[in-house]
Amino acid sequence: MRSAGNKMNPVTPYNNTESKKEQVAQMFDNIAFRYDFLNSLLSLGIHKGWRKKCIKLISDKQPKTILDVATGTGDFAIAAMKLNPDKIVGVDISEGMMKFGREKLQKLQLEKIITLQYGDAETCDLPENSMDAITVGFGVRNFENLEKGLTNMLRILKPGGQLCVLEFSSPRQFPVKQFYKFHFKYITPTLGKLFSKDSRAYTYLPESIKAFPDNERFTSILDKVGYTKSSFRSVGFGLAAIYLAEK
Repeated sequence: MRSAGNKMNPVTPYNNTESKKEQVAQMFDNIAFRYDFLNSLLSLGIHKGWRKKCIKLISDKQPKTILDVATGTGDFAIAAMKLNPDKIVGVDISEGMMKFGREKLQKLQLEKIITLQYGDAETCDLPENSMDAITVGFGVRNFENLEKGLTNMLRILKPGGQLCVLEFSSPRQFPVKQFYKFHFKYITPTLGKLFSKDSRAYTYLPESIKAFPDNERFTSILDKVGYTKSSFRSVGFGLAAIYLAEK
């Protein structure tokens, strides 16, 4: 396994000399105008049910302050409103994505509770022990330094607070594994190029999933940096996993 303490994942969207963070931000800025549409099209809406499972899993502790990392257009933060929180802070490195997220919040009149701001897991400077829960939806595989990001989120969590990560994984069972390979080799890049005009963004997606240390490997990294009660459960027949951990 690659060392997670360094730049664990050498896969980048554009393979140029810019940092992974800069390339990921550029990629999401490029596809922001079609991101929500393509998400629903490519997943047939299944990702919405996965987010609901995440919200249900952290509902027992009734978190009142929530940080949503890699918030994008704000869908996870909006879903977390079912928890009746006092405050949700969403951070992302793509201003293009957050532009569409802020438009959603305005339409839903949620600006007083949910705020979106520039930032990432590694550099977010929210106070220590300030958040009851932290969520990350399909974002950890894009971290430039995985351990650094996880460690900083641990700092921000209150004692007893929960981290909930929803991330794609590589399915291992027949026939899901074969369907997954076909979908990501042919369907995803074709539709991505057709609708977003950025063909590289949707070839980077399966590459980044393949490079990500999923399932037991990810929970072992959570344990290593100091989380407790780390666990995961597969969803979508292994297409994704939900990871839970506490401080």
